[in-house]
Amino acid sequence: MPKDKLPVTQAVRALRAAGIRFTDHPYAYEERGGTEVCARELNVDEHSVIKTLIMEDDKKSPLIVLMHGDMQVSTKELARLIGTKTVTPCSPETANRHTGYVVGGTSPFGTRRQMPVYMEETIPDLARIYINGGKKGYLVGMDPKDVIKILQPRLIRVAIP
Repeated sequence: MPKDKLPVTQAVRALRAAGIRFTDHPYAYEERGGTEVCARELNVDEHSVIKTLIMEDDKKSPLIVLMHGDMQVSTKELARLIGTKTVTPCSPETANRHTGYVVGGTSPFGTRRQMPVYMEETIPDLARIYINGGKKGYLVGMDPKDVIKILQPRLIRVAIP
């Protein structure tokens, strides 16, 4: 993706409106490649590539979970922490309806619907993170403290290596 062809997504608009500094990182998207492909293409540690996961509780209320690319979410622990019976990943169609983004290009910034955001508590310890910018094959690099500033997530410990 040439520099003059970088996308201006809802995520980019939200970051600019909030005055958040970020860098653009286009890469060759691979279907079902996940954060492993992002990390390889950008030559960064997969631990610093942050997944944006759209889930819902037992009442079908949506929520966002931000997790290290090389880790999984313990949905059982997450449900316990937020005081609900269960938490499950949304179907791609449901995630799209809540966020306005296509799965594979889901960003936590500029979502169609306001949702609670939960962030793995070790993410702010990183110097820099790479997170989806609202389009398949496009990440933005930023200070994790800026993610906290704009999204005000609840820090949680639900990672499974």
